[in-house]
Amino acid sequence: MTPFSLRRYLIDNANWLSAGVLLTFLSSFGQTFFISIFSGQIRAEFGLGHGSWGVIYSLGTTVSAVVMIWAGGLTDIFRVRVLGPVVLSGLALATLAMATNSALFLLPFVIFLLRLFGQGMSIHLAQVAMARWFTATRGKALSIASLGYAIGESLLPLIFVAAMAFLDWRWLWVIAAGVTILSIPVLMGLLRQERTPQSLSGDHTATGMQDRHWTRRAALLHPLFWFMAPAILGPSAFITAFFFHQVHLAAVKGWPHIQLVALFPVFTGVSILSMFAAGWALDKWGTARIMPFYQLPMAVGFAILSAVDTISGALIGLIFLALTVGANNTLPSAFWAEFYGTRHIGAIKALATAVMVLGSAIGPALTGVLIDRGVSLGTQFLWIAVFFVLVCVLAWIGIRRARTEF
Repeated sequence: MTPFSLRRYLIDNANWLSAGVLLTFLSSFGQTFFISIFSGQIRAEFGLGHGSWGVIYSLGTTVSAVVMIWAGGLTDIFRVRVLGPVVLSGLALATLAMATNSALFLLPFVIFLLRLFGQGMSIHLAQVAMARWFTATRGKALSIASLGYAIGESLLPLIFVAAMAFLDWRWLWVIAAGVTILSIPVLMGLLRQERTPQSLSGDHTATGMQDRHWTRRAALLHPLFWFMAPAILGPSAFITAFFFHQVHLAAVKGWPHIQLVALFPVFTGVSILSMFAAGWALDKWGTARIMPFYQLPMAVGFAILSAVDTISGALIGLIFLALTVGANNTLPSAFWAEFYGTRHIGAIKALATAVMVLGSAIGPALTGVLIDRGVSLGTQFLWIAVFFVLVCVLAWIGIRRARTEF
């Protein structure tokens, strides 16, 4: 795509792409990279250790994963301009709940709301919309929409960590709620007219394997889904664990927390480059050739983070992690559409999102319990690296078998 054609593409599709960017950006308030910057204050406020905080976080996240299986399927029934304001209203309520809650027994429910409406539905809604609205340029659309997440990941931790010097942590959650509420009319304005008036009609759907439209039940019974499940669960589980324990990691490595947070914009910059490269590659070659290998850099990144004790070494590890994280923002959503078709993509993607959210529940709890039992993050990161190598092997086997069905 030439610079002129890219400019024309962005202008012609500005409203729909901007809606995707807005939704993925606002998902930040329910993402681990944002919630975790308040981990110290939350643990102090409620008297929690690393393990107990991780268990509470995982409990709320796990329940949100279960609910996502049902809630995600709503994207096959309601248009984005109807469902979007509802999701953002729920996210605003969740951020206000975090700002005002002082009861320990309500903390899992608050986490549930943040994870469901933030990490779950906001991202899911944007990705399903891009996968359904765009076919020939699906990779580019998913990459552009994911910029919102990248911007949030890059800027919000740095801004909010710096703001803690001037404002109580609860007031920062009130600010997050205000930003979300003000964004609702913006989203409604962008989607006054959706890209396709009948976004569920057969004219705008593409088939998958066996030249058919797969239902969620059929996809669940197909071996490919289970070969790919670890590839969906893994990045979510262990990138979540990395961000969740960032304060502890900085402490045990001897780094000031602000120095580690200052690396996040570089991490985000690399992930953006990787995201667009993955979008270009999947539009050119499809996802089948790329999916078995794109998580290998994450294995390298965790191995490096296991070994290094310098902040410059951490930067190198983060760069490798970012290569996979960026591609992960684009490839899986396109993968489900390519292999299972787009007619029921909302329901199928909801199942995959539930696996992803479940991973984000497992990661912090597992690593937190192991920390409390004396297993260092360095040792854990080395085993995580081995896990990602095995994930790539499983993906290669599953996709190789499934390609015979085209």
